[in-house]
Amino acid sequence: MKNVILYIAASLDSYIARQDGNVDWLDYPEYQLPNEDYGYQGFYKSIDTTLMGNNTYKMILGFDVPFPYPEKTNYVFTRSTDKQDNGFVKFISGDIAEFVRQLKNGQGQDIWLIGGGQINTLLLNNDLIDKIILTLIPITIGQGIPLFDGKGKETKFTFETSKSYDSGLVQLTFKRKN
Repeated sequence: MKNVILYIAASLDSYIARQDGNVDWLDYPEYQLPNEDYGYQGFYKSIDTTLMGNNTYKMILGFDVPFPYPEKTNYVFTRSTDKQDNGFVKFISGDIAEFVRQLKNGQGQDIWLIGGGQINTLLLNNDLIDKIILTLIPITIGQGIPLFDGKGKETKFTFETSKSYDSGLVQLTFKRKN
């Protein structure tokens, strides 16, 4: 069975983006260490699928770079039923939890839950997040989009690893208790 992994960065006050979806606070020069990708390449090689909400997808399209996950299968969850799939993503507007359950039962590598807060909460509440790799950025942004947006149910995780970096970032890994 494939695992759904929430691999994400958050501010110290638990926001994953500013109110308008901007993530400019992730790109400060002091976080850019030579030859350090904070485990991203290894993680990226371990997945074959990405999941994201429509607002996260729009934010990614706003970056001044080509679509960053072209060789992966990418699903964007949306309430709209008129979105057209394109060469990079497939839009899903039905029962998200059931769709993800079916993906988990498929063959292949693990699944990256990119976010945002609403989809994180929906999958958390349906016991579909198997692991969280959370990178804490040493900044508070005051307000924004929370890691879990809405009423998340109590869910227990067990600690697996932590790693601190010279830049001040701390990466924590947790596995959901069954």
